[in-house]
Amino acid sequence: MPVKEPRISRSVRERKGHLSADAERLVAGALGLSNSGSRLEDAYWERHLAQRLERVLDSGHPQAVYDALDRLHQTDNEAYGTLIEAVEAASESGRVEHDGGSWDVLLMTAPVVAWTRFRIPSGPIEAADLDVLARHWQAHVLAEGVRIRVAPFLFSIDQLPREFHGVRRLTRRLGHAVVAGGTPRLDLRDLPEAADMLADARFLVAAAAVPAGQPFFRWQEIDAAAHASRVQCLEQWVSQGRPNLEPLLPGCGFECLLPDAYHINLRESDRRVRPYAIRAGVHFLTHALAVDADELRATIAAFGHERVDEYRIGLSVGDSEEVAQGVVWPLLGAESDEDEPSPLDRIRDTLRECGVTEIRALGELSEPEYCEDCGAPLYPNVRGEIAHAETPEEVEPESRHFH
Repeated sequence: MPVKEPRISRSVRERKGHLSADAERLVAGALGLSNSGSRLEDAYWERHLAQRLERVLDSGHPQAVYDALDRLHQTDNEAYGTLIEAVEAASESGRVEHDGGSWDVLLMTAPVVAWTRFRIPSGPIEAADLDVLARHWQAHVLAEGVRIRVAPFLFSIDQLPREFHGVRRLTRRLGHAVVAGGTPRLDLRDLPEAADMLADARFLVAAAAVPAGQPFFRWQEIDAAAHASRVQCLEQWVSQGRPNLEPLLPGCGFECLLPDAYHINLRESDRRVRPYAIRAGVHFLTHALAVDADELRATIAAFGHERVDEYRIGLSVGDSEEVAQGVVWPLLGAESDEDEPSPLDRIRDTLRECGVTEIRALGELSEPEYCEDCGAPLYPNVRGEIAHAETPEEVEPESRHFH
C-alpha cells in the first residue's frame, strides 16, 4: 500500500534526538499497529493511538505528533504511514454526545479546481446560496439521516488550517454546531489573503454528523434503494451542484471533485491542480502576449533535498532568456521518478498537449530556492540558471495578477 504523507513539505525537518513521553508512545503505538497480526490487535492499537492523539491535539501543544512523525520518517516508512492515517483520523473525525445520544462527526470538503487569466475568488457565501449547495451535497452524496453544516465561506488552501490541531478544532466546532443545530463559532474575518494563482483549488468545508455507527455516504448504503456508487454520486454532484457554484467563480473554468473527507480531498486537489497550472500558464502567456504556444520554451528542473520533492517549469517567450511564467509540480505521497509514466513524462505530455514543442529538462537535482524579497519560488531559464519569473512588459495591466 502506498505510504500516506501529510500535505506538507516532503523534506525531513531537523532531527530531534530525544523524544517526549507522548512522542515515544505515539511511535510505539504506530509500530505496534503496523506490525499487528490480527484485527483484534489492530483494534487495540487504533484505540491506543486515537485516545493519545486526541489528548495531544486538544492540549494546544501538538509538537509530540510532529516529533513522532519525524522519527518514523527516518526509521520506518510503514509505521510512518500508519501514524499519518491515525493523526488524520483524529483531526478530521470524532464523536459528539448530545441529548443522551452519540454522533459520529466527519470534517469534509467539496473541492473545485479552478483556472483563470484573472483572479480566482474566495470569500463569504450568501446564506441562500449556501443553503442550496448544502441541500445538493446532502441529497447526492450523503446517506439517509446524515446532518450537514457547511461553513459560509469559499476557502483557498491558504485559508484552511495548516496544522493537525487546527483541523481538529474546526472539526469540533462545526461538529457541535451540526449536532446541536446551532451556529458554529468561526472567525472568518482575519483569514489571510488567497494567493494569486493561475490555477488553484477552492473548497467548501462542512461537518457531517450521523448517529454513531451509521453510514455517512450513499455508496455505503449497499442495500438501500438510494444506494449509488462514487461515480454516480460525483455525476449527480456535478450536474446539480455545479450550476450553483458557477456564480461563486466568475471568469473561471473549473472542475468539481467528489465531496469527501478533509485530508484525502486536500491530496486529491493537489494532484488534480498540477496539469491545470501548466495549461493556465500557457493560456495566460499566449493570450496576454498574442503569441502561439509553439513560440514558448519550457525548461524543467528537479528540486529537493537528497531526492526530488518537486519539479519547477520556467516558461519563456521567443528568444528571451527571461522566465515569463513559472509553475511548480510537487511530488505527492509515494510518487517518484520510477513511476510509469514518470512525473517528468507527465509534465512533458501536458506541455505538448498545450502546444509547447521546445522542452528542455535539466539533469541535476537543485536545492529549492526562493526570492529573498517576496518569497516566490525561483524557476529555471533557458540557460539552465535559476531566476525570478517576471511578467513581460507587454502584458496588459489588468492581466498582471500573476508572476
